[in-house]
Amino acid sequence: MFGIGIPELVIILIIILIIFGTGKLPEIGGALGKGIRNFKKASHETPDEIDVTPESEAKSSGSDAKS
Repeated sequence: MFGIGIPELVIILIIILIIFGTGKLPEIGGALGKGIRNFKKASHETPDEIDVTPESEAKSSGSDAKS
């Protein structure tokens, strides 16, 4: 995992704990979780939008050509 082992992760977590304190950690974790959830949701929605967009453009351009 990017050359980061357990000791490096522990050091990073200790630094984060020192910087933000124990009160902010749940807020940071919640915001991070929401961000990851939104990213996954958006990545799953993209193929549907890509499939729909060419059809709607073809329909709109076809109706414009007939008018």
